[in-house]
Amino acid sequence: MTRVNRIVKIVYILSKYRLDDFLQAAPLSGPLRYVLMLSPWRLLPEPVLSRGERLRLALEELGPIFIKFGQMLSTRRDLLSDDIADELRHLQDRVPPFSGEQSTLIIEKALGQNINTLFTEFDVTPLASASVAQVHSAKLHSGEEVVIKVIRPGINVTIGQDLQLLFTLARLLEKYWADGRRLRPVDLVSDYKKTIFNELDLQIEAGNTSQLRRNFQDSSLLYIPLVYWDYTRRNVLVMERIHGIPVADIAALKKQNTDMKKLAERGVEIFFTQIFRDSFFHADMHPGNIFVSKVNPAEPQYIAIDCGIVGSLRPEDKNYLARILLAFFKRNYRHVAALHIESGWVPENTPIAEFETAIRSVCEPIFEKPLKDISFGQVLLRLFQTARQFNMEIQPQLVLLQKTLLNVEGLGRQIWRNG
Repeated sequence: MTRVNRIVKIVYILSKYRLDDFLQAAPLSGPLRYVLMLSPWRLLPEPVLSRGERLRLALEELGPIFIKFGQMLSTRRDLLSDDIADELRHLQDRVPPFSGEQSTLIIEKALGQNINTLFTEFDVTPLASASVAQVHSAKLHSGEEVVIKVIRPGINVTIGQDLQLLFTLARLLEKYWADGRRLRPVDLVSDYKKTIFNELDLQIEAGNTSQLRRNFQDSSLLYIPLVYWDYTRRNVLVMERIHGIPVADIAALKKQNTDMKKLAERGVEIFFTQIFRDSFFHADMHPGNIFVSKVNPAEPQYIAIDCGIVGSLRPEDKNYLARILLAFFKRNYRHVAALHIESGWVPENTPIAEFETAIRSVCEPIFEKPLKDISFGQVLLRLFQTARQFNMEIQPQLVLLQKTLLNVEGLGRQIWRNG
């Protein structure tokens, strides 16, 4: 598809789902305001679906790159209203597989040998398929069962074209939208660019996997599969195949008499171990990437895969984060405000009394709940949303942390309720 055809398709889909509503609600200036006033979209019927549903459906129709961008946006609750963020969480990254023959050719070219020389068994039917890659099962000559992750052919060109369009839109918004400079859409697309290109380099994922495996070597809490580096390249990753139970399969976990309370507790322990001991954490811990070992249900061990996205915290970030949470639970909102300023997350000229009042108004209602119902992830989210009103600089590492914490807490509560 040529670039012109792609632009025409995007405009058609945006019109189809009446996404001009988003622009009409925004204070625009310059050419964009006049283009919107003369837009033929205004002649279309009023939309029936909510704006969040229309945005989600449009992104799904626009294809894999826009779907993944929407998935990333869904984690940015410091930027989006709740109705849109909640809807974008439902984006489905389901893409038809490419042929096993294409996978075979990619693997053979990357590793420089015939597929039968490399493996005693290779299943041309993929185990799973997503927008960036798909996975096949195989067996090494030494007898180990492995999975082979293969980057989708031609995906780099598609991603490059769509990123150019996203950057163009972001620059227009930053120039002509009143909130554009504060919300920095160009930086948002830049962050996405780094994430998506990291996912395209499977040697980066392999390195992350090896680091997490080393961090939890001989741990009873978490198991990370072994990477076979001799068979790994930028577009091909070979690693140990695991046979755990998907963490969301509560029925199967109960059937093997898994200690559900301990499983929930260990999930939280793993998260805080990664943050405060290692400063290196798996930042994509949704249920599709988490399994539970079948070996010892009474002492359940997690298994994590797909380590393409990881986060890390600087020592000073860990320090401020721990002190902010401690001050929050002591209801010392003046100290919470002061720490935000001291850390540089908000400007040093921020009026501390006003900031303290805003934090108190948002956080005090949380203490009306029992401790078991208080979400650390929601606490961070509320703090960041409040700080945004005082021009808080976007902190990518903290956004990843918040996203991961919300995933872990949601998973833990589901397990606990079913325990």
